Amino acid sequence: MAFLFAASAPVAIILSVGTRAGLSEAELSSWLFASFLINGIVTLVFTFLYRQPLVFFWTIPGVVLVGPALAHLSLREVMGASFIAGVLLLLLGLSGLVRRAMQAIAMPIVMGMVAGVFLRFAIELVQAFRADVWIASSMTIVFVVLTIVPRLAKILPPLIGALIAGAIVVWFTGSFNPPSGALFSLAQPDLHMPQFSWSAMVELVIPLAITVLVVQNSQGIAVLTASGHQPPINAITAGCGVGSIFTSLFGAVPTCLTGPVNAILASSGKLNEQYTGAILIGFLGILFGLIAPFFTRVMLATPPAFIATLAGLALLRVLQTAFQVSFRDKFSFGALICFVVTVADVPIFRIGAPFWGLVFGLAASYLLERSDLKDDEAQKIAARDLAK
Repeated sequence: MAFLFAASAPVAIILSVGTRAGLSEAELSSWLFASFLINGIVTLVFTFLYRQPLVFFWTIPGVVLVGPALAHLSLREVMGASFIAGVLLLLLGLSGLVRRAMQAIAMPIVMGMVAGVFLRFAIELVQAFRADVWIASSMTIVFVVLTIVPRLAKILPPLIGALIAGAIVVWFTGSFNPPSGALFSLAQPDLHMPQFSWSAMVELVIPLAITVLVVQNSQGIAVLTASGHQPPINAITAGCGVGSIFTSLFGAVPTCLTGPVNAILASSGKLNEQYTGAILIGFLGILFGLIAPFFTRVMLATPPAFIATLAGLALLRVLQTAFQVSFRDKFSFGALICFVVTVADVPIFRIGAPFWGLVFGLAASYLLERSDLKDDEAQKIAARDLAK
């Protein structure tokens, strides 16, 4: 079930972002190849070394982040930014400065950026009902029913149920349009030399690293810690850096420690045996990567409403969490400024809006929320003293 989650809605998000950005089928297949195969290898290495579930995939906020960037940057420039973000993560992991880096930026402002980049998927979910009401409504109804009944959700996760319902409707309505030629084929990934441009690095490197450290890794580490594991934070960050360096060469976004997949694995079985599930996921990831062109063609043969609905349903809870974290307590005004600037999607100096959202959000909090800054600094000092 954990692997099905990773191979369904998150893949739909990649395809949704990639097709909107005009990427070819070969480029999307290469992206999926690296995201699954290389991260599957990283998963196997870390799981064997530490004997706990440590599943690595890709940063979903990072996928959404590069979507608008591809409107004014080439794929190779985005690859260069992902490569440098991987180098930064590797250095942070090796230096042991991960905790300080994670505490350096206020979480509400970061989540304001996340809410801004995810909002379009919620809007496209609503628009999917206008594009194809039968597909969108059937998927949504099944998702809601499975969510309402926890016993059913344990047997069939809501997102998987929505995918199955949508696939059935697509089949019976005859809206499945596979391309001409063979549907099945093995991966032939495109290996490219990244292009390093200042505009791409300024726009993407820090935000991509933030999505890995603050949004994704922190979630995965918290899930594993709550379950009784002791995840190696510095080693995980270094592993994300190495994975990101290699996946970037094939057009993928940086590697991260996944939260939902590790949460599913840590929810059942004996504590000292849960790592075996991660090993199986690592092998499944490698297999999925090898046949990535097949899954790419199958998904692209479905109507746009199918992918939009699946991606939108997958991100609704994440969007809800982003809004809650952004506006429930401190730095709420800075988070609001970050959110508004990100949603406006107006590039400045050819640098995308998410970066400027962080800049203006942090500036607003520094100028107008001084009391929150003082309280936050006092809490950080107390946390460091406690750690000592």
